[in-house]
Amino acid sequence: MDLQKTRKLGVAGLGALTLVLLAACSSSSSDSSSSAASSEAPAASSAAPMESSAAPAESSAAPAETSAAGGVVPGSGAGMKIGYISLGDSLPFVKLVSDSIKAAAETAGADLLFCDSQLDPAKALDCARTFKTQGVQGILNFQLDEKAAKQICEAGPDVPVIGIDIHQRPCEKAFMGANNTLAGEVAGEALGNFYKEKFNCEYDAFVKGEQPAAGEVTKMRADGVITGFEKVCGPIPADKLRAVNLGSTTDDGRAAFADTLTALQGKKNIAVSSINDDTGLGVIAAAKAANRLDDIWLISQGADPTSWENIRTNDHWVGDSAYFPERYGDTGIPAIIKLINGEDPGDLLTKHEAVNRANIDQIYPQ
Repeated sequence: MDLQKTRKLGVAGLGALTLVLLAACSSSSSDSSSSAASSEAPAASSAAPMESSAAPAESSAAPAETSAAGGVVPGSGAGMKIGYISLGDSLPFVKLVSDSIKAAAETAGADLLFCDSQLDPAKALDCARTFKTQGVQGILNFQLDEKAAKQICEAGPDVPVIGIDIHQRPCEKAFMGANNTLAGEVAGEALGNFYKEKFNCEYDAFVKGEQPAAGEVTKMRADGVITGFEKVCGPIPADKLRAVNLGSTTDDGRAAFADTLTALQGKKNIAVSSINDDTGLGVIAAAKAANRLDDIWLISQGADPTSWENIRTNDHWVGDSAYFPERYGDTGIPAIIKLINGEDPGDLLTKHEAVNRANIDQIYPQ
């Protein structure tokens, strides 16, 4: 498989400066490129950034048992070296995931090697190669392209791998993050309840946002929205349903939805679903630019901080299915420690909740 970058990396910057970051790890950083280039697997255009956070001083106390669902036991990862491939820290949701993983690794006393794939499977390949030379004992992998996972697995070390939100087969030993079907259904049902109350389930068009590059899991997420909506409002007529690839970023979503609005000229009540808040922001931006915000009603997924202001104040952002990215480290680090120790990591799926104007201040107080 050719992993040369085929998409523009115009990643979203909107809202990035407003993120309230979790406590950062004390770490020493160094840039590291991949080892020898492969004639079959193309190298990335530039080496993916690599950081290492040194483990705290050795403790005389024996590490206690970890629990994937119950947080991080201090010192439980002492002496372990764990690799983490970020999908792309330029995305606010991913940055929160990365910060939580770094903080959890520090608490556990593990040496975390961080590598940002920057939405590029070729950079993720470099990360895996580097982890092999660095001797990591387990990997948390959050790279974008499910189709590239096999080659990335082959390039990395033979250690336990946890796929985050996107499957990383065949080396994936466990999957953590979104319960994608349920997350979609939570979002879809929330949108359906809104439409039932406000419009008696009447609408001119339904735009189902998708992201095919991320594979099976995002398809489950997008399909789940339809299932949840139809539970409330009944089947969506085929002539009203339009599946649209909104991509991964705000720029992707804005460009794709601008074209969609042109195709839906004259439609005054358009239900829209997005699979993440970055593309949701793009949908809103495109609607505003076309002076058609009043024509759309959006349900999104993620509920990262970039969505909060819209949820609180924008009537056309109906709500989100919450993914709690700030909690990923408390699940992922204990789970990879368990796998390294030959133990069952348990249930690693997120317990999703619908977030809207009525409850956001209880879930995320200002």
